[in-house]
Amino acid sequence: MSASVADGPLLEVEGLSKHFGGIKAVQEVTFGMEKGSIVSMIGPNGAGKSTFINVVSGLYEPNAGNVRLLGEDIGGIPAHAVAAKGLGRTFQLEELFESLSVLENVMVGGHTRSRSGVFTCGFSRPSARREEKRLRDEAMTCLEEVDLTQRACSPISKLPLGERKLVGVARALAMKPKLLMLDEPAGGLAAHEVDQLIRLVYRLKSRGLTIFIVEHNMPFVMSLSERVVVLDEGKKIAEGTPDEVRNNKEVIKAYLGEEI
Repeated sequence: MSASVADGPLLEVEGLSKHFGGIKAVQEVTFGMEKGSIVSMIGPNGAGKSTFINVVSGLYEPNAGNVRLLGEDIGGIPAHAVAAKGLGRTFQLEELFESLSVLENVMVGGHTRSRSGVFTCGFSRPSARREEKRLRDEAMTCLEEVDLTQRACSPISKLPLGERKLVGVARALAMKPKLLMLDEPAGGLAAHEVDQLIRLVYRLKSRGLTIFIVEHNMPFVMSLSERVVVLDEGKKIAEGTPDEVRNNKEVIKAYLGEEI
């Protein structure tokens, strides 16, 4: 990697667009993220936030525009390849495996970096057994990061929403990402769980992780974001610090309300 790439933005999005038939879900969105930053994206339902994160993470192929991670073009490549290049993400509705334990769900994230693959590690080859142990140890470290080691052997189906969301974060951390994208992480959480999540985000940032958040919870977003991007009908209508966004007349009218 050249010095210029190493010193440049971690994520660069230029003119990103995604259409579903006649529906323009994301329209020519451009912005960048520096390494070690926390950036959030806000907007009402239907603004295109989840579509945006799905395009950047490789679930959807863009109709136009560029996505670069550490200077490398990742637009349009499959999600597993994007994950292998250093982008980990959670989901608004956590897509966890109900038949697996908490630990096994987190290990799935580690398989994005596994030579053996998610199915091979169950086989009896010595190399596969070593890989399985490595992934298990790393998954336990990720559970420790989110304070869920005591739940490692619990079935996912027994966990409340707040803990399920933390399992999703741990699974994304098992990918060893350079960029962590959180889709509605505070949605449905109680106040004390949101406080716990804020502390976790700051802890991850302090360890060098770059974090992108899509969220409706305005106090959560404004309390920890360094920059905020605002979407309206798929278009970026504002970007700036929390104070700049909070005082933007168009944003106040469209999203935040006069009381914010």
